[in-house]
Amino acid sequence: MRKLILLVFLFTAYNSTAQFHGAVGTIGTSAMYKDSSVFVGWASNCIVTRGYQDIAIISGGYATVGVDSNGTRKASVNPVVSLGDGGSAILTFTSPITNGAGYDFAVFENSFSDVFLELAFVEVSSDGINYFRFPCTSNTQTLTQIGPFDNTGDATKLNNLAGKYRANYGTPFDLNELQSIIGLDINNITHVKVIDVVGNINTPFATYDKNSNPINDPYPTAFGSGGFDLDAVGVIHQLAVGLAEVELLSNSVMIYPNPSAERIHIQTYKIEIKALILSDANGRVIVETIDNTIYLKDLDAGLYFLKIMTAEGLSITKKVIKN
Repeated sequence: MRKLILLVFLFTAYNSTAQFHGAVGTIGTSAMYKDSSVFVGWASNCIVTRGYQDIAIISGGYATVGVDSNGTRKASVNPVVSLGDGGSAILTFTSPITNGAGYDFAVFENSFSDVFLELAFVEVSSDGINYFRFPCTSNTQTLTQIGPFDNTGDATKLNNLAGKYRANYGTPFDLNELQSIIGLDINNITHVKVIDVVGNINTPFATYDKNSNPINDPYPTAFGSGGFDLDAVGVIHQLAVGLAEVELLSNSVMIYPNPSAERIHIQTYKIEIKALILSDANGRVIVETIDNTIYLKDLDAGLYFLKIMTAEGLSITKKVIKN
């Protein structure tokens, strides 16, 4: 019995540090590819405040690689812009980001592998003045400093930190996590701020997760491309051009039968569909297609969300019930 209790304890302790989404290609990953049709827009403006190449040696100057506008447009279209230690970028959009079913936007970095990860905090604002941070977790070890060319390690130990996925795969964020914050309208996010995690595990330069753990990532990166290398911010849910467009789209789409055990059909009127994306309640994409018939028979019973995107860039999300 004592051995069994010890094994259970060790198993629980091990899993407490490996509890989040894994790297690109692993089962259950939340990584979002840049060409996915879930993205309806990209940042249109970017203002960077550079950090030092090494925050402990300010005479070394600031990060230099890239220009502010590199943070705009689709991922991999522009070169990156390097933020430096503790540097930040504020991004804005042609239409505000809004809270929808599942993830709402994703941040892209340019890591060359699944284990060399440079991380960043992510904050949002609905007025451009007051910013609120996604509560993040880093269960990476803090006994030994990760060197400038060492691997950060396991993505399953990181949550709500931009940069946990390699180049061309965005780290997604769900505005619903911030729904109870006074002073933030999660249905009208006008600004996204990306702030480099310094990576130093020692005071006074350490930066911390929600549990007051120092976040360990490559340090020092005392060169022009030091710090988080911002590639892009992709939008998944955004406010439509106007209520009239939303009403028109809603009235132009019919889903039947709903609820259904086997399949649903999507019938449209005078609109061109760019993509149909069926997701589960956690925002995981189940089906992505342009076919107007989606088969449900292999899915568990429950609530799903069908995102309908038009060639004009409008989108609505409708509930689908599998019985």
